[in-house]
Amino acid sequence: MNDSTVILAQGARVKPLRWLVLIHQIPPKPDYFRVKVRRRLQQIGAVPLKNSVYVLPLRDETREDFEWLVREIRAEGGEATLCRGELLAGTTDEEVESMFQTDRGAHYAAITDEARALAKGDPKDDAIDRLQRRLDETERIDFFNAPGRSAAEAALSAARPGEQPAGGGDAVARPAGATWVTRTGIKVDRISSAWLIRRFIDPAARFKFVPAKGYQPESGELRFDMYQGEFTHEGDRCTFETLLARFGLDDTALHSLAELIHDVDLKDGKFGRTEAAGMAALIDGLVVAYPDDAERLERGAAVFEGMYGYISSRAQARPPE
Repeated sequence: MNDSTVILAQGARVKPLRWLVLIHQIPPKPDYFRVKVRRRLQQIGAVPLKNSVYVLPLRDETREDFEWLVREIRAEGGEATLCRGELLAGTTDEEVESMFQTDRGAHYAAITDEARALAKGDPKDDAIDRLQRRLDETERIDFFNAPGRSAAEAALSAARPGEQPAGGGDAVARPAGATWVTRTGIKVDRISSAWLIRRFIDPAARFKFVPAKGYQPESGELRFDMYQGEFTHEGDRCTFETLLARFGLDDTALHSLAELIHDVDLKDGKFGRTEAAGMAALIDGLVVAYPDDAERLERGAAVFEGMYGYISSRAQARPPE
């Protein structure tokens, strides 16, 4: 049995454990150590349940982070206990997840605001690099897919000197039967982009889902909606918009669909699409119902095929002006 399961009673079901809980007490002196511990808790992404009680999702890397902190606290004369378990009453798993999402979402929002401010001036490389490090650090501890990540990535991309927005230059050649790679946990931009790739760009495309960090692409693979990917956010555009521009897809219905996907993904209301809230709810439903990325893509592709058909039919039925 691994560390993430517990037998509730003899012969009863095995229930996964979800959380690591740190209970600590710091000596009043020296003053700097209290500040050091608080900063360290922020760096590893822990959130407070109560005063001096912090929680992280149960994973190998988070356990190691907490164990190192326990050693530091004890070395300075403090007390620290690390537990693993489940929440039974008082606070639900969903409430704790929301705490993580709220905290990471606030980080993404701050990065987005700073990146947009940099884009209005003459940003220096070191300022952008510092902001990129903050984004990388936030993504590392974004355990529950907080909102705002895509907006932060797009804003930072737009702030880089010499960054070219999607839509410039000649259309690139369309691959045939390529392996297209993207991050696991696909949502609106990745689902719709995969549908677009197979429907209009590379009908024989194969898809591969990999961790967001540390993946080294194999020869011939094409990455989309990934940091440093071949097709990803450019300027203030989502990946779906980038694909449209880079492959020269001029279909009016596709561009209308791109506006909807942009508003759902980046949440900036740029196009004011009234369908955005409904589309966001539908995608959230797919995420809950289909945890497997391949199945989620299959179901999601049907959604975008239907939406594309609906937009196309409306455009054809519209009387000429």
